[in-house]
Amino acid sequence: MDESLFERAVVPVASRDDAAATAAALAPYIDAPDRTVIAVHVIEKADGALDKASIEQREADAEAMFGIVTEGLDGVDATLETEIRYGTDVAGTLVETADDVAASAIVFTPRGGSRWKQLLSGDVTHNLVHESDVPVVVLPDREVSEA
Repeated sequence: MDESLFERAVVPVASRDDAAATAAALAPYIDAPDRTVIAVHVIEKADGALDKASIEQREADAEAMFGIVTEGLDGVDATLETEIRYGTDVAGTLVETADDVAASAIVFTPRGGSRWKQLLSGDVTHNLVHESDVPVVVLPDREVSEA
């Protein structure tokens, strides 16, 4: 795999399990002092509908996810940055973030769920691949349980 893809990687994290799985899968590829990981959590706005939780609660959840990524990358010689973004389109917000931070790639592990669930929820992976102007790298999930 082209190591330059990991020079400045935007790494979306969607849940605590996802944060752990992503950190475990990513660690072998970024263990170098010239690597930067930008962990990003998108707080999806309801576009006029009621939100499921308060912004404060969702921001606290994001910080907990970032803590799991930090722990999972402990001992890895790379720089870790974190960002909370807000948007109605998760894939679009991630692509915008990648552009804003001059990312070399968007890197993530696949998320579980049936094909029906993906179709009904908009399939963020599909949209990322089709909307992104930077490479999208999908790493194998090393099946790490929630911390």
